[in-house]
Amino acid sequence: MTGIRRERRERFLRASRDINYVKQHGRRLSTSLFNLLICKIEGTKTRVGIVVGRRFGPAVRRNRAKRLFRELTRHASEHLVEGYALLVFPKREVLELPFERLRAIWCSTLSRQRLFRSEAEASRPV
Repeated sequence: MTGIRRERRERFLRASRDINYVKQHGRRLSTSLFNLLICKIEGTKTRVGIVVGRRFGPAVRRNRAKRLFRELTRHASEHLVEGYALLVFPKREVLELPFERLRAIWCSTLSRQRLFRSEAEASRPV
């Protein structure tokens, strides 16, 4: 398996048992653009799951929302504090915003929850 695929695999929640665990044990946070479940999981990198139900709209719109949040996760991955599982439920409004605005809201939400390290902390070797 290539390094890129392995890294991507480690970054996202895919298994239904992992997603169900976060749904049962996570704490809920609601914003105007997405709902977020945050669950502490010891000893792992922070992983993100994206759940977009059929009520969101046609497949093209659902897939676009998932792509947006995968890209947000890719940009933020080196700044995320380790040991959490995040489950994102996008709202329809995310498709109407420019990416940079969505990225700013995503980063500020994670910062307020103390899930986002500063630039200096992120650049330090572990």
